[in-house]
Amino acid sequence: MKNKGVEKAAMLIMTLNDDLATKIFSMLEESEIREISLAMSNLGSIPPESIEKLISEFSVEITENLSLVGNIENTERFLRKILGKDKVDAILEDIRGPAGRNIWDKLANVGEELLANYLKKEYPQTAALVLSKLDPVQSSKVLSLFSPEFAFEVIKRMLVMDTVKKEVLERVEKTLKSEFISSLSKTQKRDNNQIIAEVFNNLERNVEEKFMGMLEEYSVEAAEKIRSLMFTFEDLKKIEGNGIQTVLRVIDKSKLALALKGASEVIRDLFIKNMSQRAAKILLEEIEGMGPVKLKDVNEAQTAIINSVKELINKAEIEIATGENGDQMVY
Repeated sequence: MKNKGVEKAAMLIMTLNDDLATKIFSMLEESEIREISLAMSNLGSIPPESIEKLISEFSVEITENLSLVGNIENTERFLRKILGKDKVDAILEDIRGPAGRNIWDKLANVGEELLANYLKKEYPQTAALVLSKLDPVQSSKVLSLFSPEFAFEVIKRMLVMDTVKKEVLERVEKTLKSEFISSLSKTQKRDNNQIIAEVFNNLERNVEEKFMGMLEEYSVEAAEKIRSLMFTFEDLKKIEGNGIQTVLRVIDKSKLALALKGASEVIRDLFIKNMSQRAAKILLEEIEGMGPVKLKDVNEAQTAIINSVKELINKAEIEIATGENGDQMVY
């Protein structure tokens, strides 16, 4: 890294929240982390105009190069210039496949139907081993997709399953990776617009608005597409039926009052109407008793609830009415 670039990187990372900064550091080499850390310690006081200028420069660079980056083909071409074939293939398999550090993390991010269809073709003992390693909720959903006969064979083997030998587990993991995860990585491709929408969803509100404004100047069509894919706190009013009650059961209640502090009356009433009179009274008193709060804290609380809602939507536990055609969204 050049000194000026290191300084800019240090400033930019310091504008992020701890989670995002940690993720970025985890992708850097140790030498780069040392350089940036040293730059951070020497930055001193940074005037607001310098921060705004840096963010603007960064935004312009991203928007000007949207057609040059962000796709798997360019990534593959770059990797093949600096790494051997085997290493590149392994990296691309991880990129294209489900998220997760190990095989079991990856399986946790695979749809139940895909996993069930694969395991149906395996021996019941193998299916039993795989399901025993997954989250019970995911395992139950996969099990329900088997035929009653096959499901019962799997259950019987799970009942008598003993400690699995290391070599057996490694063999199953290797087979899952080579036959199942590898095939998924060849068929799964994420939409670039969806990726940007998810990134925007996790930005600070004022930064997201600035980027969106710049993106609108670059391409109104792209901005509208990304905005339509984003899920905001105000979109909670689109939850159908008794969905809000489901949301209330799973969210971190300690974040609700703070999240509602910065919400519209419509959203606040939506939650209040789905609570008991006593719970609603306590919540309103908590909101009123807060006094002034930081917008950053409100945004973080709302983001946490939005992420919980997205999980419920993807598990089909709640439904969202969207658009003129009433199509449901998957997040």
